[in-house]
Amino acid sequence: MTNIVFVCHGNICRSPAGEYICKYLVKKLGREKEFNILSRAVSCEEIGNDIYPPMKRELIKNNIPLNRHMAKRITMEDYNLADYIFYMDNSNKYYLDRMFSDERGIIKHINVFTSDIGDIEDPWYSGRYDKVIKEIIMCVTNILKN
Repeated sequence: MTNIVFVCHGNICRSPAGEYICKYLVKKLGREKEFNILSRAVSCEEIGNDIYPPMKRELIKNNIPLNRHMAKRITMEDYNLADYIFYMDNSNKYYLDRMFSDERGIIKHINVFTSDIGDIEDPWYSGRYDKVIKEIIMCVTNILKN
């Protein structure tokens, strides 16, 4: 089984979007038994909170199935169990580098297989939830192809 963790700052917008989009695409491919997919934060600011309402609305609008979400911070146990940790922007990478030495080389930008997308912007600030969803779908689609 491949263990994937999506990471963003607070685990209430981009990383849960990555988690639920990935789960949805994996199910569409009939590959659910091959993956364990979750999401985490690099900060403690939003611990316990659900997906931010505008992001939740955008996921629902795009027919992405959701479960009750509670934001969690990434732990050493998460790192040790992961095969891949995908972060959304260079700020996330900075914090991940401070938390883990990544000797296994599993921490990667979500765009690792999508060259025409840079950092996934934080829609908490930009308000562009639709753009973020589209970019995450493209990135996750390419991750699953590789």
